[in-house]
Amino acid sequence: MTVTIRDVARASGVHVSTVSRSFSAPHLVNQATRDRVLAAADQLGYRPNRAARALSTGRTMNLGLIVADIANPFFPPLIKAAQGHARTHDYHVFVADTDEDPATEEELIRTLAKQVDGVLLCSPRLANDTIARLAEDVPFVVVNREIEGLPCVLMDVAQGARLALEHLRGLGHTRLAYVRGPAGSWTSEQMRAAATGVPVIGPNQPTAQGGLAAAPAVADSGATGVLAYNDLVALGLIEGLAGLGVGVPGDVSVIGVDDILPGRLNRPKLTTVAMPTPAAGRAAVDLLMDEAGASITLPTSLIVRESTGEAPR
Repeated sequence: MTVTIRDVARASGVHVSTVSRSFSAPHLVNQATRDRVLAAADQLGYRPNRAARALSTGRTMNLGLIVADIANPFFPPLIKAAQGHARTHDYHVFVADTDEDPATEEELIRTLAKQVDGVLLCSPRLANDTIARLAEDVPFVVVNREIEGLPCVLMDVAQGARLALEHLRGLGHTRLAYVRGPAGSWTSEQMRAAATGVPVIGPNQPTAQGGLAAAPAVADSGATGVLAYNDLVALGLIEGLAGLGVGVPGDVSVIGVDDILPGRLNRPKLTTVAMPTPAAGRAAVDLLMDEAGASITLPTSLIVRESTGEAPR
């Protein structure tokens, strides 16, 4: 037998409208009363009708989460954290993948805008002015891109890049290189700015194949210490260097960015800049629900493993 809102009202000793407000507008209900209503609902197994609530409140209780490449191991921890945190606010999350394509990204935003209360846009490839224009149709929080006038969650990759280069210099490396990511990437440009004076190789695709393709240029550069755009690029680079007879870390030390699981399983295990992706997912959900729309920056940290060593003599 289906449990109704009237059953919950009888069990908790309140009016039906109070039960409705306890779910749709909890700030309007006394905390003790709401606790009693929620306890009764839980005991009876009542679940509010989301469609009916959307009609009465004008809210879908859905959020969109758009990522650049769902196959990149960087994104799943962020997605999982965002979904779990949204669920505590009784929101559901629709996840979409742009495959690094700006046109697909814009199409997905326009489609989701009709079905959600807000969009979390992670590592976007669209131009800033396009994103700002689309934000007129649906609230945005942008992750890993700084756009004036929009709430953003930034991971301090520039700080991480500086830590990585300091680590390499501390090991005696004087010939350094930065294997950059795709053109137009905010993260890539932040790292490039932090690596002022360091030769740049690329742009490159943000994949293992991109790192593999960059290996000959790295070998030809004479660099003994390399910072890669992300862990996937770093892992591809290590494979490519091995194919050229260049050992890591014996001949070249390599540092990635992200701290994804494959980097911990690789041999050598990858030295990397750890990005706070779960914290970023939770923070993005919080910002989307915060009308103040402030932006935050999360710190990064260097994790030293086996892919870096003293500069060759």
